[in-house]
Amino acid sequence: MLVDSHCHLNYEGLVEDQDSVLDRARSAGIGKFLNISTRESEWDDIVATAERNEDVFASIGIHPHHADEHQHVDEDRLREAVDHPKVIGIGETGLDYYYEHSDREAQQRLFRRHITVCRETRLPLIIHTRDAEDDTLSILRDEMEKGDFPALIHCFTASDAFGEAVLDLGLTISISGIVTFKNAKELQATAAKVPEDRLLVETDSPFLAPVPHRGKTCEPAYVADTARFVAELRSTTPEQLAEVTTRNFFGLFTKAAA
Repeated sequence: MLVDSHCHLNYEGLVEDQDSVLDRARSAGIGKFLNISTRESEWDDIVATAERNEDVFASIGIHPHHADEHQHVDEDRLREAVDHPKVIGIGETGLDYYYEHSDREAQQRLFRRHITVCRETRLPLIIHTRDAEDDTLSILRDEMEKGDFPALIHCFTASDAFGEAVLDLGLTISISGIVTFKNAKELQATAAKVPEDRLLVETDSPFLAPVPHRGKTCEPAYVADTARFVAELRSTTPEQLAEVTTRNFFGLFTKAAA
């Protein structure tokens, strides 16, 4: 069994035919799905999808792109929203300085609020970071000094140095279909050496379809293609890679295991 540790089942491209999308993934050997939220207006629908499907879980969070319009989302609002049996993670949240859709300080404030609730609830933090390695690492180190918390870097595309730093902090690294792209040599090198117990795979669907599906709407079923590619990079079998990443998923997202 494989787990798609990060997908957006309620996004355009998947939500219109959500049941068939899930059925195709199940037929491809995908046994669990973590459906990720990025703004408050999605939360009810994200949770409802998890309620309808036994094998689908939900996250609650605000993407850094939407930080400006979500400054009202405080720790109390997050605590209330994550108190649901199918909500197993907090995020995605973090910092994105590539598009600058939100003020950097607004992103940082909201990121820290998510971390506070993560520390209290022990629900893993799902981190998005793009062109913001220094500030992401600075905030993580600062917050870890206040008390540790479980977390992962989703859709890892950062530098090797950043990868080593977050691994030193105890974080997990999740690899998306980007690793299959021809120009992703640095990412491929990272994926080959992430410690076995800190590795996850994901689609980030409907985005970033892996080879051989590039140019198509990405679906959770395609995590099998990413897993096969990563297995080859790590000189192991797809079956072993599936076993390892599934075990890691339930080891990190302990509410799902319960």
